[in-house]
Amino acid sequence: MAHIEHLIPKIFRWEGGWSDDPSDKGGQTNIGITLATWKCCGYDKDHDGDIDSQDLRLITRGDVVNLLRIHYWNRWKADQIMNQSVADLLVDWVWNSGKHGIIIPQRILSVKADGIVGEQTLRAVNSSDQSHLFHVLKESRKSFFLDIATKDPSQKRFLAGWLNRINDFQFSVS
Repeated sequence: MAHIEHLIPKIFRWEGGWSDDPSDKGGQTNIGITLATWKCCGYDKDHDGDIDSQDLRLITRGDVVNLLRIHYWNRWKADQIMNQSVADLLVDWVWNSGKHGIIIPQRILSVKADGIVGEQTLRAVNSSDQSHLFHVLKESRKSFFLDIATKDPSQKRFLAGWLNRINDFQFSVS
């Protein structure tokens, strides 16, 4: 079974510090967490009565790991995925792309694409040829980002980074 501890270093390798790039549709971001995500899942770190960019600036790696575990790893029920490589790729996809990181894999697996990981989705993941599934997911994820850059040329400047991140994921029997 997969363990979040194996994914955490990879997340931190790709998630930098504070960013407020006007071209980035995620908006204000710190250590990979957008302000919108922190407002939904975080808390008032500076105790001033609201959740805003000041709170986002105060997040720690511990906050990121906690949020990753509760809202992304557990959303994929990744502890129940047999192959670490597959679990890491799936969780990172939902981390970067929200519900698309579940719906697209569900379509690939020919299960109901409802964005909810249940027993049917987990069974499909775990009963698949893990190497084949990993490579199909990886190529589909690349296509997802290529499609974003094609549909919105302002996003092309991020494409190389997105693809480098995906290429960092390698299959391993586990």
